[in-house]
Amino acid sequence: MSKKKILFIGGSLNQTTMVHKVFTHLPEYEGYFSPYYCSGFLRLAQRTGMLNFSVLGGKFKLFTEKYLKQNKLNLDYEGKLHDYDLVVTSSDLIIPNNIKKKKIVLIQEGMTDPMHFVYKIVKFFHLPRWLASTATTGQSHAYAKFCVASEGYKNFFVNKSGCKAEKIVVTGIPNFDNCAEFFNNDFPHKDYALVCTSDARETFKIENREKFIHRAKELAGGRQIIFKLHPNEKWKRAAREIKKIIPDALVFSNANTNHMVANCSILIVAYSSVVYLGLTLGKEVHSTRFDVNEIKELTPIQNGGTSAKNIAEVCRELLES
Repeated sequence: MSKKKILFIGGSLNQTTMVHKVFTHLPEYEGYFSPYYCSGFLRLAQRTGMLNFSVLGGKFKLFTEKYLKQNKLNLDYEGKLHDYDLVVTSSDLIIPNNIKKKKIVLIQEGMTDPMHFVYKIVKFFHLPRWLASTATTGQSHAYAKFCVASEGYKNFFVNKSGCKAEKIVVTGIPNFDNCAEFFNNDFPHKDYALVCTSDARETFKIENREKFIHRAKELAGGRQIIFKLHPNEKWKRAAREIKKIIPDALVFSNANTNHMVANCSILIVAYSSVVYLGLTLGKEVHSTRFDVNEIKELTPIQNGGTSAKNIAEVCRELLES
């Protein structure tokens, strides 16, 4: 008797490692992996490179493909090889045509974008949800189960996003459920102000980077300042802007962000999921885009790294029901 098959859809490296961790707890099934993909007119835009700023191309796709090859995972780009029994993905902003009738498990990736002006326009005019980015997470309602980070997030998705409570399971989310382990690291610097930048400009959002750098300098209070650049950012431009204002700042593009947060005294961000790591590890956290106190109740539960196993159990129940 052949094994049941699961398609795991990645995206950013964070999304891809999450779904991979879930698969490690499902040894009785065949798992296949694909970078994030789309269908319809978006597919044409993807082929022309117009979407390289997103998880549908560019650095995100390259990092994911490299990771899948390094870990010798079965690759089925766009899920064309098999008739899958289950699909596991960490984004429902786009539901490709070939999975719309499948059982889907959605995993919360991390922090969602604020429900600002663009989100309200998308909702009012019933525009494609992906135009509002992750602010519309969970609103496809195409999934059988939605695995989320905490009870706070379950309440958020039900009360603010209109998701169905019976479809949401609080499992915790991989990569954010065992933050204490990051204290064990070999990053050489300690007790500094860590500034994590965003790819807002690369994804056509508004950001005053000069103002952000000056604010970070002010909050650092004389401490050594270290910048961690976003993977999707234009690194040379970002480094040049930083050095112009803070010449002695250290700028990293490829260092381990988790280890950098663990070793810092102050964490400064615009809008990033690393804020949860900082809060969990007891850091002084500042954001230029949201109220940190309001976000505390959403912080992912810490369960010793068992979230992937919890999500695997959700998958197993769906496969065997």
